[in-house]
Amino acid sequence: MTSTGLSRRRFTALVATTSISAALAGCTSSSGDAASEEPETAEEDPAENTETSDSSGSESGQAGDTQNFDGWFDDVENFDGVDDETGSDAVAVDVGVEANGGAFGFGPAAVRVSKGTTVTWTWNGKGGTHNVVHTDGEFESELVGDEGHTFEYTFESAGVYKYSCVPHETLGMKGAVVVE
Repeated sequence: MTSTGLSRRRFTALVATTSISAALAGCTSSSGDAASEEPETAEEDPAENTETSDSSGSESGQAGDTQNFDGWFDDVENFDGVDDETGSDAVAVDVGVEANGGAFGFGPAAVRVSKGTTVTWTWNGKGGTHNVVHTDGEFESELVGDEGHTFEYTFESAGVYKYSCVPHETLGMKGAVVVE
């Protein structure tokens, strides 16, 4: 009797759910197709506004930067926007800051710099061994755990440079340099 894998009870539940969904869809609009498009637009607009409002208190253009990250910072506990360091010749980023359940963060997680700026990552000796590896292989440090170790890279081209500590990437040890 149930050789098809669909019991009478399951079939009835599916039909009822489909009927209720169709009825509710009809109740939310007063005129067919045009009204059904309005909720989609209404859903998209608040999402865009929410993303823009996430950059409150920060410099304009930051919301655009977060869009360029394509979810890169979704699991990064200490990401709270992009630190603006444009105009500086040299910028420091700490390796092994407290984040993501231990000393598994970059501080700051994201920084904005001008072309020609040298970023220096400095290990604090916490969280074990770390490295700094660009997602597309443009730069890569060695795997080190020593306090005071440094790695530097000079950014000559505009763009968004995402990087991580490979052993701790799944924990959320990720960063980015936005170059203008």
